[in-house]
Amino acid sequence: MAIEVGSTIPMTAKIGYPGGDHYEVNGESFQQYEVANAEAMFGGTRVVIFALPGAFTPVCTTKQFPEFEAKYEELVAAGVDDVYCISVNDPYVMAAWETFNEVEKVKLLSDGNGEITEALGMTVDKSNECMGKRSWRYAAVVNNGVVEQVFVEPGMADNTDEDPYIASTPSAVLLWLKSS
Repeated sequence: MAIEVGSTIPMTAKIGYPGGDHYEVNGESFQQYEVANAEAMFGGTRVVIFALPGAFTPVCTTKQFPEFEAKYEELVAAGVDDVYCISVNDPYVMAAWETFNEVEKVKLLSDGNGEITEALGMTVDKSNECMGKRSWRYAAVVNNGVVEQVFVEPGMADNTDEDPYIASTPSAVLLWLKSS
């Protein structure tokens, strides 16, 4: 079943998040990622999460992520503690994408094993694009691991050529936060 109001984040799921030392590759510094249970990020806090199919992909990199980064302060002012971007990518890809995007506000989380994505019913097969199992695009307001509201893109299907980004925008989330 796909994510809905009342769905819960599996708090024992492994998640990668920025932390620890930096490491260098070809003179470029990258943030090391640490691994912990999802409880470390979702326990006792109210956050906006937005999920995307993959780091470095066109819509995710040029539209979705930059819009959430730009609206970060407005989202926090509307009543959340933080904003998380979650993707079924390994932590090292997320670290490189963080450096590439010059991230300052949004926290990037690696759902490298796909545990959270699968538990929320948002896994899709994108083998037609040589990406394997990934997350369908969505956003949600999550309070202490429980989904308060969700914004899922239409047309969720395996191996679709469609990649909509209309329902899960930060503007849609802000509209709901300000009206609730």
